[in-house]
Amino acid sequence: MGGDLGPGEVVAAVKLALAEVADPIVLVGNRAELEPLVAQAGLTGHDRLSIVHASEVITMEDKPLQALKRKKDSSMLRAIELVKSGEARVAISCGNTGALMAGGTLRLRMMNGVDRPALAAVIPRTGGYFILIDAGANPEARPEHLVHNAVLGANYAKVILGLTTPRVGLITIGTEEGKGNALIAETHEQLKKITSVINYVGPIEGFQVFRDTVDVVVCDGFVGNTLLKTWESLAKFITTMLKEELQQNPLRMAGAVLANGAFASLKSRMNPDRYGGAPLLGVRGNILKAHGSSNRHAIASAIRAAAKIIHQDLYHHIEQDVARANELRLTAPADVSVNSLSP
Repeated sequence: MGGDLGPGEVVAAVKLALAEVADPIVLVGNRAELEPLVAQAGLTGHDRLSIVHASEVITMEDKPLQALKRKKDSSMLRAIELVKSGEARVAISCGNTGALMAGGTLRLRMMNGVDRPALAAVIPRTGGYFILIDAGANPEARPEHLVHNAVLGANYAKVILGLTTPRVGLITIGTEEGKGNALIAETHEQLKKITSVINYVGPIEGFQVFRDTVDVVVCDGFVGNTLLKTWESLAKFITTMLKEELQQNPLRMAGAVLANGAFASLKSRMNPDRYGGAPLLGVRGNILKAHGSSNRHAIASAIRAAAKIIHQDLYHHIEQDVARANELRLTAPADVSVNSLSP
């Protein structure tokens, strides 16, 4: 109910997703608004679609904690409660990010061994995609939080990118031993102790992020959110600049027509609709945050991602790896073979 494009776009996304995934889907929101939309989509009576009524909506303007206290019957909280009770395995929302993170953390609580949740975003790079974690859930972090981010991100990369042993890198200002602040130095030492749990390959610098260097980029939420928004802004800037340059004269415009296939492919790779949502990892349940401006294709992608999370049992794999990592980072010697990646 809280997306920019309204519940009609969500229902359209559900129709797309029902043709591709075998899992049941629950629409959470105002029944009086949803039932006519479901009927228009030809989904009335569908055996894998149901509606749970919620009379309130948390808007983008609402203060997260205030909204959670005042709007007990909001669609967002009802969806989270379905995950908590086990009636649903994943909650997907296009609504208020702060409220979703706060609601997920307060209602579901943290999984064993993890102190803070993290958002994971899928971003294109040379030859494929990488997971950025934390993309903005927690702007301040301690070394153990970044170690947990590494484990969370590696497991998500296995599910969403289909990788067996994703390469994990810690972002810093220099790859030589000792470079970076105290947080990075201590995190690096702890990550070297858990190489039997994740494929940690060492620190990476900003110019390596978009190369085929690592599959998971680990950082705190301040760095991650800054990097994510910078990339999104840069992608729009390059697209706009390229369009302006190609329209400068008829010859360039003709060349653009000939290269239309390449431009379409590039647009597809950079399209945020491809994966649809960023999971809030580390809580006792699965939550996917989609962009507030998500269209039906982006939301359908989020539903497909949710199905992967369910069927590959992401939650329990993370819980097992976190337990192993916590034990190793406190007791095991550092893996001296992990130093740094060459520029």
